Amino acid sequence: MAAETTDRAPYVIVGGGMVADAAARGIRSRDAEGRIVVLGDDADPPYTRPALSKKLWTDPDFTEADNDAGTASATGAEVRTSVRVTAVDTAARTVTTDGGDVLGYESLLLATGGRPTPGPVEEGPRVLSFRTAQDYRRLRRLAGEQRHVVVAGGSYIGTELAAALVQNDTRTTLVTPDEVLGASMFPPELARHFQGLYEQAGVTLRTGAKVAGGSAREDGVDVELDDGTTLGADALVYGFGIVPLTDLAEAAGLTVDDGVVVDEHLRTSDPHVYAAGDVAQYPDRVLGTTRVEHVDNATTMGQAVGELMAGRTEAHDHTPFFYSQVLGTRYEAVGTLDGSARTVQDWQSGEGVGGPGVVYYLDDDGRVTGVLLWDVPGKTDEATQVLADTSPQDEGSLRGRITGD
Repeated sequence: MAAETTDRAPYVIVGGGMVADAAARGIRSRDAEGRIVVLGDDADPPYTRPALSKKLWTDPDFTEADNDAGTASATGAEVRTSVRVTAVDTAARTVTTDGGDVLGYESLLLATGGRPTPGPVEEGPRVLSFRTAQDYRRLRRLAGEQRHVVVAGGSYIGTELAAALVQNDTRTTLVTPDEVLGASMFPPELARHFQGLYEQAGVTLRTGAKVAGGSAREDGVDVELDDGTTLGADALVYGFGIVPLTDLAEAAGLTVDDGVVVDEHLRTSDPHVYAAGDVAQYPDRVLGTTRVEHVDNATTMGQAVGELMAGRTEAHDHTPFFYSQVLGTRYEAVGTLDGSARTVQDWQSGEGVGGPGVVYYLDDDGRVTGVLLWDVPGKTDEATQVLADTSPQDEGSLRGRITGD
């Protein structure tokens, strides 16, 4: 027999991040009164995650208070922090928390995000992954005053952290398996330009290497690389990406496949349970079945799922872009960036590689599979339109297509 509960809400959101904030706002845009309960295991209420590796390091006038999403005040949602949901009962439509509370729902949103991929050295006071505002505070305390921080991982979060640290009086070493920084995403000449930005900023690069082990002391960390060398540092921070948190969904019997599987209306295999953000595998009209771990997806899908929970009937059809902003350069992209793919590079007139421009990534049949906008703002819709065109392309058809040059 299903457990009874007297505490129920029309809308329950599991997860306290940017998706939760956007979903609460989406609900409120269609339902002014329905009770919304947000259950997040983060110690902080929803905040803007990209600022943790960007603006909070580069804008002295931007504070953590400015970074607060203001979810409760904007929507009236009950935001409960440091609460972990341990079980979902789809038959009873209830969730159970680690404190033993049972809360009923009419519509449930799983916005659980992901856990950082662990590294080979056990986390502790001087070894950390980077995901939350608490992680940001910890790294801030370990950085500055010419302390030495080793960043492991050369993708988005690793490169952003290295850029942030080196601009804040921190000796920074970036360890990346790429032989040239960014080579897994960018064509060779652009990767060399990208690496040059870090070298000029003073980052020490250990390319073609991985952290293989090490040990932490009270006053520092010895970081062992797979080439046999050891780096002495004040701290080690991992930037390896995340693994989607699907445990709750799996235990509840929902369909999971590299994320919680949802349809075009963001419903899971249970019609009363939705999923969105990093944890959701969804059908994208341009990208196909995919799971996206970037902020545009979190906010747009979050807004959409809130509206869908509150009665919207139109399917979610936004194709997200992703971006990074480091050392005075901003790049945005749609689709897949594969540094080994054939590319058409369209740098603006008079500018060489690394000046404003567009890089198109093509498959063996000439179809565009990814578009990189390098210091070209406001063109992600145009990039999506190029991706949606599945006909074969070449330099003649692509040059000037987005920039107009």
